[in-house]
Amino acid sequence: MKKILLSLMAMLLAVGIIGCGGGTDTPKAPEAKQVKLGIVQIVEHPALDAARQGFLDLLKEKGYDEQRLVVDYQNAQGDQANLQTIARKFVQEKSNLVLAIATPSAMAMANETTDIPILITAVTDPVSAKLVKSLEQPGTNVTGTSDLNPVKDQLQLIKELVPSAKRVGVIFNASEINSQVQIDLADKVAPELGLELVKVTVTASSEVMQAAQSLVKKVDAIYLPTDNMVISSMAAVLKVAEENKLPVVAGESNAVENGALATIGYEEES
Repeated sequence: MKKILLSLMAMLLAVGIIGCGGGTDTPKAPEAKQVKLGIVQIVEHPALDAARQGFLDLLKEKGYDEQRLVVDYQNAQGDQANLQTIARKFVQEKSNLVLAIATPSAMAMANETTDIPILITAVTDPVSAKLVKSLEQPGTNVTGTSDLNPVKDQLQLIKELVPSAKRVGVIFNASEINSQVQIDLADKVAPELGLELVKVTVTASSEVMQAAQSLVKKVDAIYLPTDNMVISSMAAVLKVAEENKLPVVAGESNAVENGALATIGYEEES
């Protein structure tokens, strides 16, 4: 989050929103202009909400109050069409900057503009999502942070919590690039840990409970990557898991606060 704030300050200077003063004889106080900040979030759930709030809290600490900052927060409610509408709205209204929370939000925004600076957070792999050319040199109008999970450590945690575990159920939305990146990593490391992944894909939040039920009696534990669709319906997974005494290891810490057994990961809020 602090890296994002540094990126933001650099962008504000670049677009001339923060004045630097002028003249060698009589320095002037920095000129403050009002910033139009668009925030687009794919869906409401605790991890993404915490990322947004942490970002706004940091801005406030740096003096960006209501007089200097106009925030337009839009939530797509998990709908890709809504994301596209929101992205077009920010472009048409000429936002100075956009904070895109989660991979689908970032991709929708980047597809709509190459001119407006875009800050990203809660994005698993910006390179695979073709948002940047590299993490070191983005080479586009996109910058920010990656929240790629330590997938191997998280699967290892399952072995530590359930030493007898052999089969691990995984529920994910294959159309989310961020999820597929994590699944690819899990596929590589699971055999090293003596684990077999039993994967179930979903295409809508309404399918999550059925997916969890399909894993009962087939697996020894459930692993939930940071998948926006699944995490937003995590209560359904936890209900099935509790009824069947299946431990759930999650990809992000907020899921633990909401009932998952454990994780090894990052705090989204600063």
